[in-house]
Amino acid sequence: MLLEIHMLKNYPATNLNRDDMGAPKSCMFGGVQRSRISSQCLKRSWRVSPLFQKEMAGHLGVRTRKMPQLVKNRLLEMGVAEEMALAAEKKLTGFANKAGKERDDGITSQIVLYAPEDIQAIADAVKVHIDEAKDAKAFTKIKATDIEKSVTGAGARPVSLDIALFGRMVTSTAFADVEAAMQVAHAFSTNRVIMESDFFVAMDDMIDGQEELGAGMMDNVDYNSSCYYIYASLDMDKLLANLKNAENPEALVEAVIPSLLRTMAYSNPSGKQNSFAGNVLPAAVLVECKDYPVPVSYANAFAKPAKASANTDLVEDSIAKLQQHVLATAKAFPSLSTAHRVWFDASGIAAEQDDHWGDNLKVETAQNYDELIEMVRAFLQK
Repeated sequence: MLLEIHMLKNYPATNLNRDDMGAPKSCMFGGVQRSRISSQCLKRSWRVSPLFQKEMAGHLGVRTRKMPQLVKNRLLEMGVAEEMALAAEKKLTGFANKAGKERDDGITSQIVLYAPEDIQAIADAVKVHIDEAKDAKAFTKIKATDIEKSVTGAGARPVSLDIALFGRMVTSTAFADVEAAMQVAHAFSTNRVIMESDFFVAMDDMIDGQEELGAGMMDNVDYNSSCYYIYASLDMDKLLANLKNAENPEALVEAVIPSLLRTMAYSNPSGKQNSFAGNVLPAAVLVECKDYPVPVSYANAFAKPAKASANTDLVEDSIAKLQQHVLATAKAFPSLSTAHRVWFDASGIAAEQDDHWGDNLKVETAQNYDELIEMVRAFLQK
């Protein structure tokens, strides 16, 4: 089964995801410029959000180059002497490095998303080498590549929920490659974007403005205001397959869906938030559950940019365009119309109109977002 999430979020002045020049990312779509939030940015904002971390605690990994430090701490917890644990920390900097060359900065050459079980597996392998070595001097003669080769069972080792959702690609045989169960599109603005720049100064509190004038510094920051279309497709069967080595994969899948829906709605990218405080909630959400194995984005609903008019604001026009495109797609491709759909409109307009989606498409309308999550959860349990 596919679970597809379509979300509209309207942001005021923000710079949520910057390019190499510090400007908000953008793209061309429908012949005009749109603002953009990369899929990598969205996935990270969901994965590390306090809400997701709290609700899925104990089932999430960590993406880092500081694996040696994590393994050292685990070795100390296992009763390994500090001298040996520190030697192991140094040795592990050569992990996932073809030559096994150790580093002096305490980090690995590659950044990897590790499950808790990965860290334990490395610690167990290191512990064997430590036990076989007579002392720290003998241990230091062991090559990092030899330790890496002794970390076995990658295919049978459980992966964390975030790895199962978003995938992992590694070059080391100590860890398993995992194909993502969730596809996440780059979010783009439903509207044509106009990039703007804010000139600002920092005033020196010791300058009284009488005898001495001027600012301590001057600078500018780029920003824009956009209504974003966010789309993600989750292959439930693939997620379950990725979690096959977990203790209770069915329970994990059942728990992660509501948490994921909450996280997508309640979290926002962290870019320039201290300067803009762009913390918003979704204006509308459509969730589709379908057995037909064809993921479909409704991005082309906004090929012609949404815009405000005398009687309609930007969000209302974006919602109307999305609804019209869903209806047109279902009519043009009848095989796709069999999906179970749940809709939420934060304005409450949809909840007051029984014919909101017309007579040809069955859509459950949630009175609030919590109800949408419960409707989706209940359907998936059938």
